[in-house]
Amino acid sequence: MARRKPMKSPAKRKPEKKRPSNAERSAYFARREAAKVLRSMLQGDARRRAVGSIKSLVYSPSIRNKKATFALVCQTLKHLSLIKDVMDGANVLTAKWKKQEELMYIITYDFLFGQKGSFTGDAEKYLMLKKDALQSALSRILRDKGVKDVEDLVALDKLSELQKPRYVRVNTLKIDTEFAIRELRQQYAVQEDDIVPDLLILPPGADLHNHPLVMNGSIFLQGKASSMAAVALGPKPGWEVIDACSAPGNKTVHLAALMKGEGKILACELNKERVKRLKNNVKLAGATNVKVMHEDFLNLDPRDPSYSKVRAILLDPSCSGSGTAFERLDHLLPSHNAGGTDQVDIKRLQKLACFQKKVLQHALSFPAVERLVYSTCSIHQIENEDVVNSVLHMASSSGFQLAKAFPQWPRRGLPTFDGVSVSLYRCWQAEHLLRTDLTVDKEGFFIALFVRKSIHQPEDYCTNAENRTGSISRKSACRTRKPLNIFVARMLKVSPGQQFKLSRKRAQTPASKGV
Repeated sequence: MARRKPMKSPAKRKPEKKRPSNAERSAYFARREAAKVLRSMLQGDARRRAVGSIKSLVYSPSIRNKKATFALVCQTLKHLSLIKDVMDGANVLTAKWKKQEELMYIITYDFLFGQKGSFTGDAEKYLMLKKDALQSALSRILRDKGVKDVEDLVALDKLSELQKPRYVRVNTLKIDTEFAIRELRQQYAVQEDDIVPDLLILPPGADLHNHPLVMNGSIFLQGKASSMAAVALGPKPGWEVIDACSAPGNKTVHLAALMKGEGKILACELNKERVKRLKNNVKLAGATNVKVMHEDFLNLDPRDPSYSKVRAILLDPSCSGSGTAFERLDHLLPSHNAGGTDQVDIKRLQKLACFQKKVLQHALSFPAVERLVYSTCSIHQIENEDVVNSVLHMASSSGFQLAKAFPQWPRRGLPTFDGVSVSLYRCWQAEHLLRTDLTVDKEGFFIALFVRKSIHQPEDYCTNAENRTGSISRKSACRTRKPLNIFVARMLKVSPGQQFKLSRKRAQTPASKGV
């Protein structure tokens, strides 16, 4: 009788790995996207040369989970000092993980103060093994500081939250303003701005980053002051224009819209990473008349025939960003809380002002330029009025004069002083400059408009776009000379005799010719 073969015992199945849930996968990727943004912010802050603000980096096209990423970056920065102390106390940042320290900061925040639940990923699992050490280090720090919880330890931000309206600029290359208003009014209350054409005002906190009109480039999220720069320049369709420091490109594509997509805009940007973002925005806006140049504006030769037809330049150079510091969330960065940085800031401002003067002088040297706007998002006189004053003699000798952009705007430039004596000419000149106020307008901005008479420009050509729309009379808007500002003279307690002397002195001053 044949013997039966022994039956094989069934092979033991390996336990299937539990697949992460959608929420776990979303959190996993958000932490890594947040770590990438955090690395850019910390590296730029250390070098005092930021690639962009937190918002601009988070809301770039490459970031998918924008809301979660933004929250992680902001909260990690807010707790960063404490997170570093906890990690040092627990001795978790070994050589292997030091290369990914920004990711470790993000995960530690999430682990200690943020999301509760399971964590997927090698870095997450490593920190989970160090759970007891991290918790012990945190408890020890709280005990040493004499506080009960983390909220008592974290310094509260002294800056009150600014309730700033959400401004939206309609991209008229794609849609008209009426259509944009109808679409947006389905969700929000919408008003038209009374100064900047095609600019809409929505309630504070309106989140439009995922709105279809934003995603397809029909509208751009752009502040009012920033939108004023291109309008002040007032280029006509068919002109050749240079945007000297153009990334991220909001002003560039605004120029393209004002020019109705006609003519040519040369958009210069030196930083390679910012060039990518500039190209993305130009493509998104459908601005086919924009040529992006990965080039330093200072390297363009004004005598080159390629630029002989350039009639307008928009110059918005690198600045301190002090006018948008809160909106940029700069108060969360380590340099803001370091203390004792006044001297460093002064040196940085001086260095910036030196560059700004150099690039403005370069812009004034292009032979066919008729209109030039110099703008900054700074509140500092050294970057604004002082830079303009430093080039006035050169500007005057080249036929340029300061023109009053947006004459109906109430906040003008700061009067500057010449030694111990007050110069009424300088006060009159300040009236031609434009400022926005941090308290009133919720952002600090500066605009100076230079205009040069030319054979292309008719005698009654007005100083800005509003004048051409008839908001003020053409006669008053197009004067090339104005009387001294008597109100300013009285405010500064200058006697009539001094006024007369200063008026005669002004008439004899070479720099005042043509103003």
